[in-house]
Amino acid sequence: MSLIDWRNAGWIRPHKSSPEEIRDLFGIVDRELSDAASTSISADSRHFIAYNGALKLCAILLYAEGYRPEKGKGSHQLAIDSIRHILADAREDDIDYLHLCRSKRNTSAYDYAGGISHENVDQLVAFTRRFRSDVLAWLRQQHPDYANLLPK
Repeated sequence: MSLIDWRNAGWIRPHKSSPEEIRDLFGIVDRELSDAASTSISADSRHFIAYNGALKLCAILLYAEGYRPEKGKGSHQLAIDSIRHILADAREDDIDYLHLCRSKRNTSAYDYAGGISHENVDQLVAFTRRFRSDVLAWLRQQHPDYANLLPK
């Protein structure tokens, strides 16, 4: 299925983004990366924060392409799955990894505490940093109209 098929199915809706909105979303990503680095909070909480940063990067991709997920329709899953429709290179391993992180996040939020290690968090933070660089490079290439407000 394509993003147009997703729109026609009602899973995503058209969205007109702006350079300011994309800049602000990167501000959230950067805050989450900074906060997730704190070792004064639990690994579960750090993971939750780092996952939110990675998820926000998926949202940036969708917003830049003119869509946003419909709320309550598996928006996290859709945002992650949208990577395969937006980024040019095959990223199935990244998609699988983010779904694993989504599952761990759900378990730690709804089922029990203590299931996430600091090692899991460090891996997710490192992934999110790399993914942030990839999203920035993609935006500069595919949407140069956003470039003047993009972070470094």
